[in-house]
Amino acid sequence: MSTEKALEQRSGNKCELCGSSDDLFVYEMPPVVSPSAGSCILMCPTCDTQLANPKTMDSNHWRGLNDSMWNPELPVQVMSWRALTLMAQQQSWATDLLDMMYLEDDHLEWAKSGLPEPERPPCLDSNGTELQAGDNVTIIKDLPVKGSSMIIKRGTAVRNIGLTEDPLNIQGKADGVGMVIIAAYCKKNK
Repeated sequence: MSTEKALEQRSGNKCELCGSSDDLFVYEMPPVVSPSAGSCILMCPTCDTQLANPKTMDSNHWRGLNDSMWNPELPVQVMSWRALTLMAQQQSWATDLLDMMYLEDDHLEWAKSGLPEPERPPCLDSNGTELQAGDNVTIIKDLPVKGSSMIIKRGTAVRNIGLTEDPLNIQGKADGVGMVIIAAYCKKNK
């Protein structure tokens, strides 16, 4: 039996996430090594479009996740977890459903592997200019160094900065000492 026929039989010819019966297709859940009913779901174009653009997700369309998250088929559970995780950024009901849901550790890793990478906010200097690794900046305010009596004076140049995990901070050497500096207290050199 083909994957599509197996999924149609499993789902009753309905989208396994929202229950729609319009224009269904086989969605191969990343990462897919060899497509089979164990790594695919039957999905409608509306679910596919909204999952590809999480900012446009319509919360009313996703109310069916309350049922699909309990589906006995692992691919449906994994995809429900992904959709709820994306929806939880906008809707508290999705967070509540996620709190009720349980996936084994390896299944949770599969679910997480299919989520888009979160956009990293830009690191901005005092003027709102975006800072990049390797830029040179000037300190705009006298800054005390935590854990020391040292003060980095206004006008001190910091060359070849590095970005940190926190977009509010940069790292670099000021007066020969490596440190993390608040980006808002720096001005990018031209």
